Amino acid sequence: MRCAVSDEIELEYDTFGDPADPALLLVMGLGTQMIAWHPDFCGKLAAAGFYVIRFDNRDVGLSTKLHGVRANFGGLLGFAQNRLTRRAPYLVADMADDAVRLLDGLGIDRAHVVGVSMGGMIAQEMAIRHPERLLTLTSIMSTTGNQFVGQPRPKALAVLFRAPPPDRDGAIEAGVLTRQMLAPHFFDEQETRRFAAASFDRSFYPEGTGRQLAAVLASGDRTEALRSVTTPTLVIHGTADPLVPLSGGFATAEAIPGARLVTYERMGHELPRALWDKMVQEITDHARSVSGRR
Repeated sequence: MRCAVSDEIELEYDTFGDPADPALLLVMGLGTQMIAWHPDFCGKLAAAGFYVIRFDNRDVGLSTKLHGVRANFGGLLGFAQNRLTRRAPYLVADMADDAVRLLDGLGIDRAHVVGVSMGGMIAQEMAIRHPERLLTLTSIMSTTGNQFVGQPRPKALAVLFRAPPPDRDGAIEAGVLTRQMLAPHFFDEQETRRFAAASFDRSFYPEGTGRQLAAVLASGDRTEALRSVTTPTLVIHGTADPLVPLSGGFATAEAIPGARLVTYERMGHELPRALWDKMVQEITDHARSVSGRR
């Protein structure tokens, strides 16, 4: 299903559960399609009494792609280091506005919002820009944008700027190697291959990943803005994350008043099946701690 969130952007989405239940919006990370929110994971949240919505961000999956729009990474890297300029086609804040307009299109006034990695950044911006629309915030394996915390390890950074593979087989192998590097302790090769193949067949679009990365780099530090967030916040992070190290989770929890931090030993940059039940319990307990409803 698709929903127009502006004159230029349509978002692909699907849902799980009963629309009469409180809404829970899942926001995915950099260059990753909504199918990374596994149907079984979504089903667990729906079975817990939530109307679950997952969607493709702009420039990924089946949502609108900004074909041919270029990002100047030289200027962006300079911005990340010196705060001098912004050279990105859009910012994380624009992606947050997309997500809020998706809720508008679905007739949802307020939702529990759960974001991973870049999706956590988007969810944070939603809480900053549209606090009245969030019941709770859960930020998973994400960070504040402060250049001194949550920065990728050298090998993980190399993954972000690696040239895309030329074909399906290459994309699958690249997906396996990336997952193994980012999440070695819970690595499942067969499941990773299935997901990499499904992602390629659904939509292979590395150009969009570059623009999303540009948005992250150009959006700067949210720390001060996060200090004003009043949305009840849960922060989840793995202790073995090489892409967004645990310092990013600590900084997020410290910036948001009253936020609670939950860490998982050996978890890398991933949503490992072995931890789904624990994560779902944390997310649903957090959501139920708030009396508001959709």
